[in-house]
Amino acid sequence: MTKDERHNSIMQILLRKESASVAELSSQLQVSAVTIRKDLSELELAKKLYRSHGNAILIDPYINNRSISEKAKLASHEKSVIGYYAAQLINQDDSIIIASGTTMFSFAHNIEPKHHLTVVSSSLKVSETLGPNEAIDVIQLGGTLRRSSLSVVGRYAEELLEDMACSKLFMGVDGFDPNFGITTTDIREADLNKAMMKAARKTIVLADSSKFGRSGFVKIADFDEIDMLITDSNLPDKAASILESMGVDLRIAKL
Repeated sequence: MTKDERHNSIMQILLRKESASVAELSSQLQVSAVTIRKDLSELELAKKLYRSHGNAILIDPYINNRSISEKAKLASHEKSVIGYYAAQLINQDDSIIIASGTTMFSFAHNIEPKHHLTVVSSSLKVSETLGPNEAIDVIQLGGTLRRSSLSVVGRYAEELLEDMACSKLFMGVDGFDPNFGITTTDIREADLNKAMMKAARKTIVLADSSKFGRSGFVKIADFDEIDMLITDSNLPDKAASILESMGVDLRIAKL
């Protein structure tokens, strides 16, 4: 078997299994562990897989802090469907917190207030979207602008939340992993999200299925600290079973 043939075989195995250990690949391809490690190093350099703790997996589980324009292009239909599902959870005369992110932007576009709605948000784009609607009172949090998400972070935003008691928090995340919880790429964002959770009676996480099994730089919360997770129907059945076995109130928005 040539090197190119081995590389193709490794990728085919990962497409079927999502992950494989060096020992497994060595046994299946009948080559030494040293050869497999060299192959994996080359494939990782080519950004075709990610290596972690002796395993190879098909995609990098660690999220880069992409700009909002880049993120908006990813899973746009899934985010729209999730946003529509979440918007149906808003009640008449509700008071809600909306965190930052492109999923929150899709959510905001789907909001049709039932009589009156109060929205507290860290996202400039969310406030811009909802601001013209006379049925919505928008409270824009202040603080340091985070350019990658066009949202604010910092102690000024966190302090303002200390005086608030909202019914629901709708929060986007960069990854949700059964072993690590829900995460983001920015520690300041995580701190603000935690303050938002304290200011809301219920925390609802909106995340498209591509974020399952992936981790940002810093944890926001464990799954037992959130009340609901809304994702799309591309989430594998196995992943759904894992989350539900952990007691997660999992809601699937049909594509």
